[in-house]
Amino acid sequence: MSTLSLQVQNHIATLSISSPPANALSTTLLKDLDHQLTIIESNDKVKAIILKGEGRFFSAGADIKEFTSLQKASDYESLARKGQALFDRMENFPIPIIAAIHGAALGGGLELAMACHIRIVSETAKLGLPELTLGIIPGFAGTQRLPQLVGNAKSYELILTGDAISGEEAAAIGLANRVVGEDELFSTAEQLATKIVAKSKPTITKIMELIPYTKNSTFAEGVKAEARAFGEVFGNEDATEGIQAFIEKRKANFTDK
Repeated sequence: MSTLSLQVQNHIATLSISSPPANALSTTLLKDLDHQLTIIESNDKVKAIILKGEGRFFSAGADIKEFTSLQKASDYESLARKGQALFDRMENFPIPIIAAIHGAALGGGLELAMACHIRIVSETAKLGLPELTLGIIPGFAGTQRLPQLVGNAKSYELILTGDAISGEEAAAIGLANRVVGEDELFSTAEQLATKIVAKSKPTITKIMELIPYTKNSTFAEGVKAEARAFGEVFGNEDATEGIQAFIEKRKANFTDK
């Protein structure tokens, strides 16, 4: 059963994540997203995409329980590289992707949102990269995309503390384009998409090609380094303790090993 649904109307493709209860980024969901992007890319009429979550959340993070089935550092590095490749595809997609974020975009969910071109967020949404509270680190390019959006100082604060911020603060620091009431979220995303699709598709496509040139050439090196570090950290005792504590809903007892 697919974890995403796709609707196309008036040149707008709406992708809805439906993987209750948390819309967690499982391997299946990532494969489904890649497949749906291929379908959308082959549709000449689509000129904008809205990505949203069904239920309580946009996406509350990666599927932590699925992580526990992996054994070696190379398995975790491979997982990170696959997620990074998909999000890189999104960031370089020829069609603009608007993330409509409500509830929570945490961990992998925020990394997914940051791979989109535009982010609209509800006032009550929570956004953050809490991986360090589990004894692990972001692995889907979060350490590289967040600084590009909010700067190094704020990135250190958010990643090292693991704190989540409100939709209002996310907009204030540049993590989101704008913040709206939750009842206005999807209509605002649709209004923005409608403005975009009123433009000529060749011009949209060219802009999608040109803006990525501004990205620093060291980004690719940083993403590779993150994947390696992601694999290395998962071999630590603290990672095992942190994930188990998360599953058991208790505070982790880290020993710095």
